[in-house]
Amino acid sequence: MVHDSSEHPAPAPRKARRGSRSDPPQDDLRLDTSDVDPETSATEDDDESRLPDASDDASEAFVEGTLAVGHAAIENAVRLAPTSPGVYRMLNAANDVLYVGKAKNVKKRLSYYARASAPLPARILRMIAATTQVEIVSTMTETEALLLEANLIKQLRPRFNVQLRDDKSFPYILITGDHWAPQILKHRGAQSRPGRYFGPFANAGAVNRTITALQRAFLIRSCTDGFFESRTRPCLLYQIKRCVGPCTREIDFPGYSELVREATEFLSGRSHAVKELLAAEMEKASGELEFETAALYRDRLAALSAIQSQQGINPRTVEEADVFAIHQEGGYSCVEVFFFRTGQNWGNRAYFPKAEKTFTPEEVLASFLAQFYDDKPPPKLILLSHEIEESALLADALSVKAGYKVEVSVPKRGEKKELIGHALTNAREALGRKLADTATQSRLLEAMVTTLGLPHAPKRIEVYDNSHIMGTNAVGAMIVAGPDGFMKNQYRKFNIKSEGLTPGDDYGMMREVLERRFKRLLKPLEGDAAKAKPDEKADEDAFPQWPDLVIIDGGRGQLNAAREIFQTLGLTQVALMAVAKGPERDAGRETLFMPDREAIKLEPRDPVLYFIQRLRDEAHRFVIGSHRKLRKKDIREAGLQEIPGIGPSRKRALLHHFGTLKEIERASIADLGKVPGVSAESARKIFEFFHAQPG
Repeated sequence: MVHDSSEHPAPAPRKARRGSRSDPPQDDLRLDTSDVDPETSATEDDDESRLPDASDDASEAFVEGTLAVGHAAIENAVRLAPTSPGVYRMLNAANDVLYVGKAKNVKKRLSYYARASAPLPARILRMIAATTQVEIVSTMTETEALLLEANLIKQLRPRFNVQLRDDKSFPYILITGDHWAPQILKHRGAQSRPGRYFGPFANAGAVNRTITALQRAFLIRSCTDGFFESRTRPCLLYQIKRCVGPCTREIDFPGYSELVREATEFLSGRSHAVKELLAAEMEKASGELEFETAALYRDRLAALSAIQSQQGINPRTVEEADVFAIHQEGGYSCVEVFFFRTGQNWGNRAYFPKAEKTFTPEEVLASFLAQFYDDKPPPKLILLSHEIEESALLADALSVKAGYKVEVSVPKRGEKKELIGHALTNAREALGRKLADTATQSRLLEAMVTTLGLPHAPKRIEVYDNSHIMGTNAVGAMIVAGPDGFMKNQYRKFNIKSEGLTPGDDYGMMREVLERRFKRLLKPLEGDAAKAKPDEKADEDAFPQWPDLVIIDGGRGQLNAAREIFQTLGLTQVALMAVAKGPERDAGRETLFMPDREAIKLEPRDPVLYFIQRLRDEAHRFVIGSHRKLRKKDIREAGLQEIPGIGPSRKRALLHHFGTLKEIERASIADLGKVPGVSAESARKIFEFFHAQPG
């Protein structure tokens, strides 16, 4: 059901900071996991200090006149609104969705917005003033409305709603089920491949460490099916006792299946039974004087113990649960999430929601949970540090989505209470570290104003660098930093596409990267003067899409090349700086170049110089990593023929000796020289090919 109130004209809507989750309407907070929306920008009107003062007659008249239009639009929707559950969307004159909300009784909820006398916060009043039409979708139950609301908020990103920007999926461990010799691997994304999935894990590092330990404990292969089928001899993992070599039938099918069963049992929470079985086998082998076999079981037991020690606290009475604890301090909040599956701790992650200081922990936590499980399967038990409103409704909604009963509770005693206490301690410590880092970062940004002569402290800094080896696999990269540190979800890489570039033309590569970046940034502004310009101030809480400062890795030449691009595109309000390495590339002796200014040399211990070095080094790290991925891809596709002097015969000899291209890459010059037919000079060329440093 859709109701259009567009017959009520409205003035151009004023920009506003994102507001709240739907229930209750006075909620007004925005979640921020440091993954900030690159499309969001705002104007000076976003500042609360610019809201009309009720004591000012002229301002009061302006507010009443603007609100009257919004109230009229909502009243028009109220007349046709259903009294059943549903989801409503408020739109402005440009058909942008301002707000998504759900209600058990849509008519009653909209009537609350339509009343001029309703005690609503300033931001909600601004939202109403910008509203020109309301769209309504009826649902069968309030549970369906809650699920639809969370989905629409993530899709539409309305600026008056809570925004949980958490695009990175959680990793899982997968034991495949589509091959006679199952593979163990890390998995992200849709769980479409046949097999058993275990997780989620809080981060990829925890998965990688666990898989490595599981390989030592159960000797299951981690290679791809294609690599597996092509083997004629066991690979290095077999030699270092991290695989039993099913590819070359070093173990029979029943024996390998038993190892897979044990690994599955361990990951399913029956680790005690698996360890008892291995201990019994070790004692049996020792009693029969088969000491090598006993040592193998001993090493497997040690690997299992290592997994459990890495996981830290492992509950005895909690099989599957997510634990949420919130701590507030100094007007800031931290939500710490612990994941427990199969009776084991699979890690934790901290989130830092931004909220008004007046909001209670319960309100912040409720808004956080509403969207957290939109794209994640919930566990059977969710433990909270604070009671939240509509906990029963949330449990029902998650149960419907998951297909099994989900319980949401606040434990009062016992081991579950201890888990909450442990999570609260981590939340308190994480928030303390975050506040300290933020304060340091803010001081550095303020110091840059004086040191570099900037008009104000930069909220968004973009740093550019490029990498290549004699012009091949050329790639450019952009990293982004702001008041909260490095914004890694904003990083971008640019594969250099210009065909006319001279190999190694750093200036030309930088021109291409900057042109592509800023032409794309300017495109939404073409023909729309009402959009935010790069010289307009952004919302205090919103991360801008336009940089205040652009840093180029290079000297005066790179600066002039970048300046030409900016002049061509008409970018006059973005500060530009180049950072040249010191003599012999010494850190601390860098020279800073800015347009129409003398070169700047800072003291080696200057905090601003150290900060700029960190920015430059992060850009270098990111671009080198991107270049190496491209280069390795080319090597995989072209093979060893790309190495001068390596023909088919030597290629076969190398592969026969080392087994894989990856092992050839790892080999030393001495090891390469041991291959039949490979001379000392050829070994040196092969080694240099794989280890050449990109420019």
